Amino acid sequence: MDFKEMNQVQAIIGSLTPYQASMVFEFDQLSEDIPIVSITPTATPPQPPSSLIQMSADSTTHMQCIAAIVGHFRWRKVTAIYERSDKFATDSGLVTQFSDSLHLFNSFVEHHLAFPHMSSLSNPEDLVETELKNLKRKNNRVFVLIQSSLKFAALLLEKAKLMGMMEKDSVWIVSDEIASLLDSMTQSVTSNMQGVIGFRTSFVDNSDSFRKFKLGFRKKYSSKYPEEEEHSNPSIYALRTYDAVSATARAIKDSQGNVIHSKSVLEHLLASNFKGLSGEISFKGSKLAQLPTFQIINVIGKSYNEIALWSPKFGNGLVGEVGAVIWPGGGQTVPKGWSLGATKKALRIAVPARGAFNHFVKVSYDQDRNETYISGFSVDVFEAAVKLLPYHLPYVLVPHYGSYDEMVAEVYNKSLDAAVGDTEIMAERYEYAEFSQPYMESGLVMVVTLKPDTTKDRFMFMKAFKMDMWVLMAMMSFFTGFVVWLTEMVENNPEFRGSSVSHHVGSMIWFSVTLLSFAQRESIRSNLSRLVLAAWLFVTFIVAACFTAVLTSMLTVQRLEPSILTVEYLQRTNAIVGCNGNSFILRYLVNALHFLPENIKQINSITDYPNAFKNGDIAAAFFVEPHAKVFLAEYCKGYTTAGPTFKLGGFGFVFQKGSPLAEDISEAILKVTEKGTINQLERHMLSFSNCSSSTGVTDGPSLGLAPFSGLFLILGRISALVFLITIARILERQPGILSFVQGTLINCRIAKWALFLLSRGYTKFGSRFSRGNSIQGPNSRINMAGDTSLGI
Repeated sequence: MDFKEMNQVQAIIGSLTPYQASMVFEFDQLSEDIPIVSITPTATPPQPPSSLIQMSADSTTHMQCIAAIVGHFRWRKVTAIYERSDKFATDSGLVTQFSDSLHLFNSFVEHHLAFPHMSSLSNPEDLVETELKNLKRKNNRVFVLIQSSLKFAALLLEKAKLMGMMEKDSVWIVSDEIASLLDSMTQSVTSNMQGVIGFRTSFVDNSDSFRKFKLGFRKKYSSKYPEEEEHSNPSIYALRTYDAVSATARAIKDSQGNVIHSKSVLEHLLASNFKGLSGEISFKGSKLAQLPTFQIINVIGKSYNEIALWSPKFGNGLVGEVGAVIWPGGGQTVPKGWSLGATKKALRIAVPARGAFNHFVKVSYDQDRNETYISGFSVDVFEAAVKLLPYHLPYVLVPHYGSYDEMVAEVYNKSLDAAVGDTEIMAERYEYAEFSQPYMESGLVMVVTLKPDTTKDRFMFMKAFKMDMWVLMAMMSFFTGFVVWLTEMVENNPEFRGSSVSHHVGSMIWFSVTLLSFAQRESIRSNLSRLVLAAWLFVTFIVAACFTAVLTSMLTVQRLEPSILTVEYLQRTNAIVGCNGNSFILRYLVNALHFLPENIKQINSITDYPNAFKNGDIAAAFFVEPHAKVFLAEYCKGYTTAGPTFKLGGFGFVFQKGSPLAEDISEAILKVTEKGTINQLERHMLSFSNCSSSTGVTDGPSLGLAPFSGLFLILGRISALVFLITIARILERQPGILSFVQGTLINCRIAKWALFLLSRGYTKFGSRFSRGNSIQGPNSRINMAGDTSLGI
């Protein structure tokens, strides 16, 4: 404003802070469009002033780049640190921008720390040290310096290193305004930045124009600051400043008239289009039209390595394969980004001590040694998952004598760090805690007693075989009878002759029926027929024996069935049901299945259920599926499941909201599951059972096709072979039929070869089993003894 009143300037170039940029709108009303060119990132107001021109990407783009780095390495929570841009600014909008960018990667800002501008502090070292001590007590170890001056960043990183906050499991990320100055930093500063990740604006540094500028820049800079000659390489800010001055000079030169108007300079400046040292200089609105590309770098030794690229034009993720990173502390394993805090106390993990099924969690106390022992299936699964974590996790298991809901509530209010046990994952519990991947599938099932099946079935004999077996038996009986009948007709067996087609069809069907019991009266003359009947006799003998055995078993062994089949029956009759009163099942029966509360009996031990059934206190019991497996394994005789399974979320481990341990344990559970460890632990848990069946229900052992498939295959092949031989002999005796078929298929070479083989090969084979046959030759008439009038 002072420049404007003195009429001394046509443009202003500088590094505007976000607070100063926000004041440009007020200045814009008085400046008559004096162009203000900012070479540093600034936050763009909702209605940017027309006079503000940005020669760099805005702060939102920078926050998106940091978020992409956080998302790539899968850190859930971060701590944002920034130095206010000046003594008047708050810069709170930066944290909001950063938080919004992190949401795309399911991450968030857990803590943020704002330092006053360093120039306003009388003793900045004490303040930095105090705030870092507070941060060190927290668990998060991903620190992001989203805005800072170089002087403040050097002090912060120096103190962090001295306080042990740049060791293993720690992550430090710096923004472009620090990373772009690495070439100008002394070794005393870079030595405190080992393992730091940052991003810097990418530019072409191998062009002739850049080499010429770099040579002149270093010469002038060294003459003015000889003590910094080794660190006099131009940064991106020097290149942007040079391009801003060049663009402004061109705009002033292009402005017409003897009097240069600021508005004309602004218009020509926005119309700039040339290739500068920092990149393409052209504007879209008041911003650079070219989207920036950032180099992701890793500080190592006296220099840095480029590990990846990022640009908004490439999407949200990092571009290309990310190179190897040396993290703070010298390790190459990606830090988990959190720790147990400065005290590193063991996590207090609760286990349910009053569970009805101690096969999952068992809490016992040794009075002689004054020690508490905790074991069980759920504990074994958790310990197996912890062994697969890439870091050591100190923890202690603490018995919890309240309900499961109370245990989850204590994790929510941070009285406990986590909970391990047979805890069901429920939507209402998800509001207060975070769960791991389910380590066991679950659903609500109904267990009832068994009763004898007293129903009378008039067609019980049909249940001895499955329907497909009955159908195949009928088909094979008909086919076998047909083949034998056809063969005997060819042999001119007088007992198979008939005067009409209907008589032939009836005889064939009746013969097929009588074959089942071998009650046929007709004599068999052909050896081919005897071959088929021998195979049929063998099959029917075995099938009949199996049928007798199965039917005998069904008639003598007592069949059992569930005493109650549906949940609706319990509700309709107001029957009393039992459940674990220490779990969610009581609430589920009332709210979801609409049982009356007075019809629900709370039972808190697995040993109390059999007595409750025996005394008639309950008609059914409701368990989650894993508990039902244990109950039926221990009391397998007399009980079974009935009705539908109501799907639930499964068993999982409970953690505090936002706990990174939940994700790590979930990944470990998947690995344990894929290795088959959970199945082995489950089998070990149920190994106490001597039951051969978990349900106790005995159904009729109906037989299907599988046990007889080999027999029917042999019978089918023999019958098919005899059938083909018989057809060949029919064609042999009826030259007219053979000529007709040959004439119809005259153009089919395969058919002619097939007919030739039938007439010469199968006929010769069949003649061995027939009587009175003679073959004159391939081209002569075939003479056969007997009547050839077959009625076909």
